[in-house]
Amino acid sequence: MNQRPALYALAAHYRLDAAATRQLYQMAGLDQEPTGVARRLPLGVAAAAAALIGLGLILWVAANWDSLGRVGQFALLQGVVLTLCLGALALPGARPALGLLALLAIGGLFAYFGQTYQTGADPWQLFALWAGLTLPLCLGVRQDLLWTPWALVAMTGVTLWVQAHTDGFWRVAPTDLAVHAWAWGAAAVLVVGLSPAARRLTGAGVWALRTALTLAVTLVTLSALGGLFSSAVAPHYGLGVLVLALAGLVLALPRTFEVAALSAVALGLDALLLAGLGHWLLVGHGGDDLDRLLLLGLAGAVLLAGNVTGILALARRYGAGGQV
Repeated sequence: MNQRPALYALAAHYRLDAAATRQLYQMAGLDQEPTGVARRLPLGVAAAAAALIGLGLILWVAANWDSLGRVGQFALLQGVVLTLCLGALALPGARPALGLLALLAIGGLFAYFGQTYQTGADPWQLFALWAGLTLPLCLGVRQDLLWTPWALVAMTGVTLWVQAHTDGFWRVAPTDLAVHAWAWGAAAVLVVGLSPAARRLTGAGVWALRTALTLAVTLVTLSALGGLFSSAVAPHYGLGVLVLALAGLVLALPRTFEVAALSAVALGLDALLLAGLGHWLLVGHGGDDLDRLLLLGLAGAVLLAGNVTGILALARRYGAGGQV
């Protein structure tokens, strides 16, 4: 509910004068600064400034790239990385923005190195090296502004590792179960590392956790769906359902409850359950297709309504929207 229009309507209904209306707004707290603005606004402005400066630097380098030799190009990229890291170390107020720029610049340096020398390394190795070398930077800055893109880099490396060790992300075979299990385990380690349980060490906040967990759920869900729709249903499907169900139970506990994270897990589990039901109805049984589609739609509605009701009930019981 939007409180301000309700107060406008209340003041108009009782014909309050200006003084009484101001007093009503003061009692409702509308004249106060919104919670968290003093902490989040500077961080958001710093992120926008870092993005604009980084874009300007990229455009300038692109415009003058041909005039630089290979040595000059590498020297420029390495100099940018070194300058940003030293700036983040020396300027605490600008540390999040400079750290973000340094993280992106390190990725650009690796990309240019890979394109220049054609080392033959798999793409996942570059992403793994990128994530590994920027981990101390993230631990030093201790801000979601760095941990969130770092989680994206690390999870991209895990996904590319799966592709490099299987026939393809969408082609799931029973023999690939160990590879996918290792990838799911790596994703779980990332989620736990960015969770509130490790916040004292990492300083990671809720957005890093949500990013890592959403990407992990996507990885598990897509792998399990690939197992379901393979020529013979692979064990990935049943294992994926079990993993997401256990993750949902853990996130439903009072100490680990987080609305967005639990919603992502519930959505992935719903997708797997509905896909399994659809496979059973449309492939394994005969009958009228319209009736089976109607049953599938009703099952989806019931699952969605049950998840929403349950998550809202947990949020009301715990008295908050989850970990912040």
